[in-house]
Amino acid sequence: MGHRGCLSFYTRALKPVSHAISWKPTGRPQQTLASDVSRSGTGLHSGTSTTARLLPAMAGEGRYFVSGPRRARIPATIDHAMDSPLCTTLCGDGARVRTVEHLLSALEACGVDNCRIEIEGGDEIPMLDGSAKGWVEAIEQAGLCAAEDSSGHNMDKLAPELHEPMYLRRNDSFVTAFPSSNVQITYGIDFPKVPAIGCQWFSCFLNASIYLKEIASSRTFCIYEEVERMRNAGLIQGGSAENAIVCSASAGWLNPPLRFHDEPCRHKVLDLVGDFSLFAQNGNQGLLLAHIIAYKAGHSLHTEFVRSLLKIC
Repeated sequence: MGHRGCLSFYTRALKPVSHAISWKPTGRPQQTLASDVSRSGTGLHSGTSTTARLLPAMAGEGRYFVSGPRRARIPATIDHAMDSPLCTTLCGDGARVRTVEHLLSALEACGVDNCRIEIEGGDEIPMLDGSAKGWVEAIEQAGLCAAEDSSGHNMDKLAPELHEPMYLRRNDSFVTAFPSSNVQITYGIDFPKVPAIGCQWFSCFLNASIYLKEIASSRTFCIYEEVERMRNAGLIQGGSAENAIVCSASAGWLNPPLRFHDEPCRHKVLDLVGDFSLFAQNGNQGLLLAHIIAYKAGHSLHTEFVRSLLKIC
């Protein structure tokens, strides 16, 4: 959740803007699921029980949701994202799907490039335990295979490679990216009024193995003193100690133990991976080959940065 305020965007134009991002072959074919798999649970904000069914999709289709009474197709791309409090929401054809970030994070990190996701029972992805661990386990259960197009052919997977530094700031929050041959993410958070969280930084070179070991199981978190206000605003109706770690400004963590000493910061990396996955196009990689650095950012700033990438493609 980003801060409101003046937005400034800066790109250092050492080369023409049209060359700032190129699509680089990864040497691997696009992948999809080998079989169907589903998970059910409570939506974080709606409090409604929903089911997400993950199905194979053809090469080049990318990831997309099917939701609403009209079974609308909503591509998991940045041009379908809209600002919403405390989560990432996608809209299209008169329908929406909320809280997509944890599922998309797992799909992006695990290399599920093409996937049909059917939502039943509501308009929100099940929260599970508040991390991406359950989605990673679902993907492992389904298995992966090379995706094929309508002619039975594979397609090469491409990755977006950044060639110019980019910077996006909102008040004291920012997201920046620098050219790199690998995906590296560095994230910082600061909660000076909540000593048990305080200032944390986490950095890693991201691949599937690191994601599974260091990121996927980190859970969403909230500040206890803010819970009543958020519920009165119609948010976190399905939030509980079973799907979030809760910290009090005065009493510290109310439902320990943490899975990592810096679990809140690692969860922000999880969110960023999910939000940056929205840059994916036609079954290609969404995460930039870049060193991405974020500080006190959130879904709003993440998605605004991704929209900025479209301007320099």
